[in-house]
Formats: sequence, structure tokens, C-alpha cells
Amino acid sequence: MIENIEKEFFKDLRKTKNLEELKKIETKYLGKKGKIRSAFLEIKNLPLEERKKFGQKVNLLKEKIEKEIEKKLKDLKGALLKKEKIDVTLPSKKPKIGHLHPLSKTLFEIEEIFERLGFEIVLGPEIENEIYNFDALNIPPNHPARDLWSTLWLKKEGKVDHKKCKMLLRTHTSPVQIRYMLKNRPPIKIVVPGRVFRHERTDASHEIQFHQLEGLMVDEKTSFAHFKAIIKKFFENFFKKRVKIRIRPSFFPFTEPSFEIDISKKEGEWLEVAGAGMVHPKVLLFCKINPKFYQGFAFGFGIDRLSMIKYGIKDIRLFYQNDLRFLRQEKV
Repeated sequence: MIENIEKEFFKDLRKTKNLEELKKIETKYLGKKGKIRSAFLEIKNLPLEERKKFGQKVNLLKEKIEKEIEKKLKDLKGALLKKEKIDVTLPSKKPKIGHLHPLSKTLFEIEEIFERLGFEIVLGPEIENEIYNFDALNIPPNHPARDLWSTLWLKKEGKVDHKKCKMLLRTHTSPVQIRYMLKNRPPIKIVVPGRVFRHERTDASHEIQFHQLEGLMVDEKTSFAHFKAIIKKFFENFFKKRVKIRIRPSFFPFTEPSFEIDISKKEGEWLEVAGAGMVHPKVLLFCKINPKFYQGFAFGFGIDRLSMIKYGIKDIRLFYQNDLRFLRQEKV
């Protein structure tokens, strides 16, 4: 009987391939209802002179089975660890990470170029009052130029120098130029990026919100020639190629003279990209800067528009729709 149990155990042990199977073998032979337990129970049925010898054989077999199971357990665990171990010297898989939104990428590029040209980056509030947004820029109440901006007015009234005035979502970043000039004396050399708002119907080229960057330079000898050199240098750095520009007369209440800037797409084709002009004397006077001694230029363009031109984006609404195909730079 003992020999049969031993032969059967080693036969089962050789077939064992995992820890679960080994646990079953341990239960089969060493459990409460296992074969070793059954063998011990047989002792009482044997003659007295055979009981001691038989009991010794059963104990020896039990110890042998325990040792073999323990040895097999170490072997199985070792094989499992070897299979599952990690080689820390192997290169890891690169995790998927996000990247800059096209507008953020464009804005950072623009800011970096102007910083290299010596301009300071200045920010201001998106909720503005009508004095800084219009009056200070030579657009007083009832001025026809106010119709050029589709303004989003707010119900709350504010105070500026103890005068009540209407509040609005800024229609351009020019109010920040006013705020800066009121607190700083020339020489002034700043660019003002930021989000602006217009009450417009959205389509492929118009949005109710978009991003703008305006520049201002005021000094004793600032001239149109300075502006032309700076704006040409900027576009060539931004598009990373030689750029042909064209300047046309235009009208803006806060500059005199005023002009539009076009860049050449190809021979005979021009694309309007910016508006500019020499700062109007009334704007300087509002900011307590004497136009007899100081003059300057201001310019502005849409960051969204430049991004669309540079990256071939056909619809401005894509910037704000959170379409993952677009944000991942896949085909839309």
C-alpha cells in the first residue's frame, strides 16, 4: 500500500506544471481526507506486531512527500519569477503626451520673435470699460467708428476716475496700450496679446471670440520707417522665409496716418494680414504724453488668422470645437 501511494505521488508530481496543480496534489496526499491520513487510519486494523513498522513507513513517506512538494514549490516560483521579471536596462515605451494647441504654438512663436526684437509682453483684463476701449482711442460716444466693432456690452456699470461708464468684453487689445501708457513714460516698446470678443455670426473666417496681438512703440524719434523694418522682420521670422509686403492707406480712429499691411502669397496675389498707423496725437494726450516731443506707431493682427495661414487651416471654428482629430494634428 505504501509503495503504491509513493509511486502514484511521484507520477502526479511529474505532471504538475503550476502552483494550482501543486496545491491539489498537496491536498490529495497530505489533506485531512488525503491518502497519508487514510494510511494512518489503517494502522488500527493491522496486527499489533505490524503496527509500529507500518506507522514508521507512513511517517517516512509523509516527510518525503512534504520535502518533494516544498522543492517543487520553489522550482515553480523560480520559473514564474524568471518569466515575469523586468529587465530595467531595456528602453521603456514612450508614454503618449499632449502637445501645444495650434493657437498656443502660434502665440508663443510670435511672442518669442517680438522679445528678440526688444518688445515687452504686456497683458490686461478681458472685461473692459468703454473709456479705455473707445474714448481714450479717439472713439467718443456717437462716433461713427464705434459701428466698426460689434460690441458685447455688459449690464454692470463701472467707474473710471469717478465717472460711471458702461462695461463690455473688449473688442481689441488696444485698451491695454492705454493702461500701460498711463502708468509708464516713453520710451515704450510693447506687444499685447490676448483674447477679444465681437458680436458676430460665426463662419469659416469669423468667430465670436478670437486672439489678437497689438504692438506699440513710442519714443522721440520713432518713425514709419522703424515700423516697416520691424513688421517685415517679424513676418520673415514667423514664416521662416523672405516675405514681400505691401502697405496701403486705410483709416483707424486711433492712428493718423493709418494703413493696411498685405503680404505676397505669390506673384500678383496679396493677403491682408495687419492694420497699423502712427499713434494719433489725441491718444497720446489722453495718456498725458506730449505729441510735440513724442510720436510712435501701433499695429495689430489676428493670431488665429496667422495660424490659419501658416498651418493651412481653412476654418477658424476648428480652434474652438475640441475635435480630437484636429487637436492631434490629424486630417479633419
